[in-house]
Amino acid sequence: MTEEMPSLRCIIATLFFALLLPPGSFPATTLSPSFYDETCPTVFSIIRGIIEQALLSDPRIGASLLRLHFHDCFVNGCDASILLDNSATIESEKEAAPNNNSARGFEVVDAMKIALEFECPGIVSCADILAIAAQEAVNLAGGPSWLVLLGRRDSTTANRTLANLAIPAAFETLDILKSKFAAVGLNTSTDLVALSGAHTFGRAQCTIVIERLYNFNGTGKADPTLNATYLETLRKVCPQGGNGSVLVNLDPTTPNTFDSNYYTNLQAQEGLLQSDQELFSTSGADTIEIVERFSSNQIAFFESFVVSMLKMGNISPVTGTEGEIRLSCRRVHMDYTSSNKWSSS
Repeated sequence: MTEEMPSLRCIIATLFFALLLPPGSFPATTLSPSFYDETCPTVFSIIRGIIEQALLSDPRIGASLLRLHFHDCFVNGCDASILLDNSATIESEKEAAPNNNSARGFEVVDAMKIALEFECPGIVSCADILAIAAQEAVNLAGGPSWLVLLGRRDSTTANRTLANLAIPAAFETLDILKSKFAAVGLNTSTDLVALSGAHTFGRAQCTIVIERLYNFNGTGKADPTLNATYLETLRKVCPQGGNGSVLVNLDPTTPNTFDSNYYTNLQAQEGLLQSDQELFSTSGADTIEIVERFSSNQIAFFESFVVSMLKMGNISPVTGTEGEIRLSCRRVHMDYTSSNKWSSS
């Protein structure tokens, strides 16, 4: 009962905060938590089951799936454009700098799509799969649950150029992070701090943090906001000139659990990414108080995370008769049917 209480409270919070938010806080869309109740009532159990199976061999997969949803929504909205492979008509976002050799979990999304096409052919969009997978991944890691708003359709295009510009990066300052959140309609205080809390689980490659450990901003020294003991620990895992693909826990205390320790780490100057530590170590920033509040009150973090996830999930969704329901999340319908005809012949 105790372990379930935060999730229950956050479901209630979803409804409570939705009522409190002023008009215009969420874009007017046709998204609804009951969108698949009649057409594919097993959608949540199918996606959750596949994540549970994947977690048996890959403890990172929950964080990776959540990250896919984030990186998708920051580029022309939550439309599954990040899932598209290169083709004659598509320049894939997978090869954009924030995603290349970094974004992962595509095979697990493929498995979800295949299972859903078997159960509910042509019904569930890839964009909604990402939104549901994000919620299930968080909940399976001990985080909150919420009523996912559904009814998105899939884009027929990708935008690698925008992906290179719009997705927040690990080495960016607080001002840049704020500008990127504002650009997609998220606020630069609570939304920024709450959604950054997604780094409470998962891993990052040494190549992402190596400059911060040895040559921060070209100084030939480490980032001064790094705790000295933590710095030495990181240098042992990521030696200068070492293997850049070695993985480091984003949260050194509870790396596989979705909790508020991320914020406690920032207070101890143990944020792995510069973009994380900036939230607490930028002098005079309005984010400092929020970090402190979330560190001392996990329920407050969970509630804010739910509200911010709902807002992010509503960034420019493709709905109605726009876009399509892809048969494969990797290809637009035209490319999929053309390749199948070629294979058949």
